[in-house]
Amino acid sequence: MEQEIRRKTVLSGIQPSGVLTLGNYLGALKNWVGLQEQYDCYYMLADLHTITVRQVPAELRQNVLKTISLYLAAGLDPDKCVLFLQSMVPAHSQLAWLLNCYTMVGELSRMTQFKDKSAKHEDNINAGLFTYPVLMAADILLYQADLVPVGKDQLQHLEIARDIATRFNNAYSPTFVVPQALTFPAGAKIMSLSAPTKKMSKSEDGDGTVFVLDPKDVIIRKFKRAVTDSQSDIRFAEGKDGINNLISIYSCFTGKTVPEIEAEFEGKGYGEFKIAVAETVADGLTPLQNRVSEFMKDREYINRILTDGAEKASYTARKTLSKTMRKIGFYDTSK
Repeated sequence: MEQEIRRKTVLSGIQPSGVLTLGNYLGALKNWVGLQEQYDCYYMLADLHTITVRQVPAELRQNVLKTISLYLAAGLDPDKCVLFLQSMVPAHSQLAWLLNCYTMVGELSRMTQFKDKSAKHEDNINAGLFTYPVLMAADILLYQADLVPVGKDQLQHLEIARDIATRFNNAYSPTFVVPQALTFPAGAKIMSLSAPTKKMSKSEDGDGTVFVLDPKDVIIRKFKRAVTDSQSDIRFAEGKDGINNLISIYSCFTGKTVPEIEAEFEGKGYGEFKIAVAETVADGLTPLQNRVSEFMKDREYINRILTDGAEKASYTARKTLSKTMRKIGFYDTSK
């Protein structure tokens, strides 16, 4: 009898710190939907990570509701993947503390995101912000994730998770799967419309960020104001960051290749191209927005999804946590 081949495990999550951006949707959610068909997927709402920046309690709860509704509206199926709220699985916090003791201060001090966020939040440079990568490592290692969908800005955090796993495995015996990065070429990093050399961010003020729940008129206004360059030809090339970003976004929504887009808009101006991208995005998001609205009205269903997801995630997480504690040598009264 042939041995059954184990499906690989995928873990990823998004912070419910506000309405998701176009970048979150194209770079993460849209790709996650396809992954649930071929992998064992765990998709969390990373609310423990969210509180490294001060949150308004009522807004945080509302953002959780919006984010899980977006997960479902985008096509994530709780029968095909595990959808859960990070804070509802205590093993994340427990393993994070254990792994803190196997992580070097020097490693954490080199994290680019810690430096960037410290500069943005000078009045709140807390220990959680510093040890954020350790909690992320715990998130990944708890589920023995083989693959982690990450953008370029998170690759450094994945590397430290790999280092922690390897260090622990070498100190005791094989305990954690050492995860690999799973990247996507199209839409992997959607840039700000107002500063196209920077990633589109939920925390950005102004018109640089398009949110997936923005009304059509707002979306069109933001794209009309998108920063481009002093040239006029619509082609993907080095130094044309603004146009490159718009071409990437248009490609994600239409499925057209870069050469096809360049041919479609040959001889046309930036203004016409911006409007075409804006209307394509707005029309493409409308069905998603309608589904989000429907899910948010059904709080009972949302609560059931989160409760069931936490139970499934906890079952797997507890097994990893127990094995880790046993390897370290914690006393167990059941033995």
